[in-house]
Amino acid sequence: MNLSDGLKKFFSFGYIFLVILGILKESVFYNQLNINILNYSSISDILISPVVDIVSHPILLVATLGLFLLAYIYPKILYKKKNTKLGRKLSEAYIKKMDTMSESEVRNHYSDLFVAFLSASLLSFFVGLGWGEGKKVVKKMNNNTIEYNRIFYFDKEEKEEVYMIGVNSSYYFYLTKGNNNIKISPVGAIKMVELANEKVVNH
Repeated sequence: MNLSDGLKKFFSFGYIFLVILGILKESVFYNQLNINILNYSSISDILISPVVDIVSHPILLVATLGLFLLAYIYPKILYKKKNTKLGRKLSEAYIKKMDTMSESEVRNHYSDLFVAFLSASLLSFFVGLGWGEGKKVVKKMNNNTIEYNRIFYFDKEEKEEVYMIGVNSSYYFYLTKGNNNIKISPVGAIKMVELANEKVVNH
């Protein structure tokens, strides 16, 4: 099967769009905590951030895969229904032209419509996720309901109970017990992370 020109363009720039969405999501999340995350992010963090977000959030993963699948299938369905009330409703600006448009032009028109819908949906998902997660952390901080579910070991003797806000390839962002000031430590400074369920991850 050949993808329409509209979808070919979308998939060509799709990854760049996802990277931009990942940056927006992280910025919205960390800005609520007064952190400019771009100052603490490497190029690799920026490039893989959308993949990490999608994989780590099952709902976002399912929604994204579903939308991409619909982006391929739905324009074909609309094209087959182009003479129905719905098909013509979605093409009000093109109704007078559709009789003179080629088959590929009509397909591309419906593809462009759905690409616009897909882009807006993904933007809403990512920005909404960043906003919601940020608000949740801020609310916990304001209500003093933080659960310190990890222990950071800086060396054999120094350790702290922490609530981990986030992590990238270079830094940990976290709160320590009894202190609502956010701390940022290089990944190399943390020798070991002990989880609340007593599993241990070595670095």
